[in-house]
Amino acid sequence: MDVRDFLRTVRRSWWVVLLSVMVGLAVAALVTVRTEPRYAASVTFFVTTPNQGVTDAYQGNVFMQQRVKSYADLLQSDRLAQSVVGKTPLGLTAEEVQARVSAAALPDTVLLRGTVTDTDATRALRLTEAITTQFVDLVKEVESAGEGRTPPVKVEVISGPRVDSSPVSPNPARNLTLGALGGLLGGIALALLRTRLDTRLRDSVALQRATGSPLLGEIPFDAAARTAPLIVGDAATSPRAEAVRKLRTNLRFVDVHEPARVIAVTSALQGEGKTTLSCNLAIALAEAGWRVALVDADLRRPKVAEYLGMEAGVGLTDVLLGDVSVGDVVQRWGDKSLLVLPAGSAPPNPSELLGSKAMADLLLVLRESADIVVIDTAPLRTVTDGVVVAVQADGALMVSRYGRTDRGQVGAAAQALQAVSVRLLGCVLNMAKLGRAETYQYESYRVEVPAGPAAAPPSHADAAPAARNGAYPGPEQTIPDPTQELTRLPR
Repeated sequence: MDVRDFLRTVRRSWWVVLLSVMVGLAVAALVTVRTEPRYAASVTFFVTTPNQGVTDAYQGNVFMQQRVKSYADLLQSDRLAQSVVGKTPLGLTAEEVQARVSAAALPDTVLLRGTVTDTDATRALRLTEAITTQFVDLVKEVESAGEGRTPPVKVEVISGPRVDSSPVSPNPARNLTLGALGGLLGGIALALLRTRLDTRLRDSVALQRATGSPLLGEIPFDAAARTAPLIVGDAATSPRAEAVRKLRTNLRFVDVHEPARVIAVTSALQGEGKTTLSCNLAIALAEAGWRVALVDADLRRPKVAEYLGMEAGVGLTDVLLGDVSVGDVVQRWGDKSLLVLPAGSAPPNPSELLGSKAMADLLLVLRESADIVVIDTAPLRTVTDGVVVAVQADGALMVSRYGRTDRGQVGAAAQALQAVSVRLLGCVLNMAKLGRAETYQYESYRVEVPAGPAAAPPSHADAAPAARNGAYPGPEQTIPDPTQELTRLPR
């Protein structure tokens, strides 16, 4: 993981980091509030030895620096603590006195500093005063070679004893800083762990690896799609509509020598937006001048007719059962060259019906009467209907939802298609997050459609010539009404 991936991971899980920092601050604040204040009293000793001349002074100074280090241990010794307890009644045991005393020799000096820490400021001061007196006497006793002899070392008090009026602990600023830092590090660790354990699709690279196919489109998330799923009206100039047009263009160049004219749109799971994408892709293709047939082959949960606002009582099921002809139930949508075949009534055996010879014959008829046939199928990991339809198509288009679909589920769905030799044209990452920079660039370059009765002619930018040799029709060709051919078909 490089620096860019690291920053992207932290940014993606920013709420985890923020929550961890808040927890760290809360814990630090709780510890600060519940910790009993402690006060520190200190005293500084100066250690010296009699000397004569410069040489003696230098040697004595070196000797004292080494000696002071031993006095630091003596200041924290059991002997001094017992002496203090025996001569100064403070209500403490020798072990408690020893636990409250700390000592340190100042570097490159003959100074020794002792500190007493206690929850009671008055007791800390009294204990420091007692230790000061007893320590000076103890040094004289230890350093004296015998009774009546002058010790070679002299200890004097040059500072203190004194106690600070403010407690040395807890330190709110330090505790909160440490809590925030600990929370930040913990949040980053959780974000990295979450990314490692999260197998949901969150980028196009992971989708391509899972399916083993090229990325043909990345449809951005649009909150307005819940109420207005189609890219018509105001939504025709949205980033979502532009992404569908890019998908339309990319489908042309998947294989220019063998273009897919019958495309099965499927997904691994339900709720990934495959039906919405099927409708919008068919609309975008029709806007480019192609004759498009949209078939709702999701016979278990059909939604195409509902999205397009069409009658759904009779449709594909009735055609496959031989009750009606396709020309009687196919419906033209709007003023575009788009024919829609709804799912019709719900059959008891959808997979058998979709894999029947009647379905194969129907696709042959639609292939002759339309330039492109878009088929909305059932999810691959739920039922086998999608695989049955994809086998009869020229290729399949895999739709996966950002942040919801598991990489393993997408991989299993792709393997299900590969197991029956289905040509996987590519994959589409649906409801993806669009960066601010991309949003700004599109908004600054979008075309403002002027209000008025005159509508702009349909774009033929993606059209290709030679309709009847397997490619798509060009803008110079006149596109006949497909219903004229379908109405002449036998039942």
